[in-house]
Amino acid sequence: MTDAQKPSRAVHHGKNLKRFREMLGYKQEAFADKLGGDWTVRKISYYENKEVIEAELIEELAKALSVPADAILNFDEEKAVYNIQHNYDNTSGSQQNYQPTFIPLDKYDQLMDEIRKLYEALLQSEREKNALLERLLSEKSK
Repeated sequence: MTDAQKPSRAVHHGKNLKRFREMLGYKQEAFADKLGGDWTVRKISYYENKEVIEAELIEELAKALSVPADAILNFDEEKAVYNIQHNYDNTSGSQQNYQPTFIPLDKYDQLMDEIRKLYEALLQSEREKNALLERLLSEKSK
């Protein structure tokens, strides 16, 4: 049976809502507080158990979680697992032979040198500005 022939099962919006909430580290109480208004732990629990949630409400919930509404509407864990299992090829060993084109510590040292130069230029600029202000103040006080 090909993928096209397999019967499609409905995506459970409530489970997806719960999955994203948990992945983002929100407890139901904190999520209710973030939603504000009349949201309670009980109301969130109700919607997390609901198979189909209205599109307008999905928009509000997704916005509070800072995820696209489509993520809640269309995420299918079985399809995700299937794709990972059938599209990830671990036999090539390409991950083990990865050779970076730069040495990270050298890059770090180079960035630190650039930061030092910028800091020194900023200090010099501040010194010049202070000298100018002191000169202007001394001229004005005369």
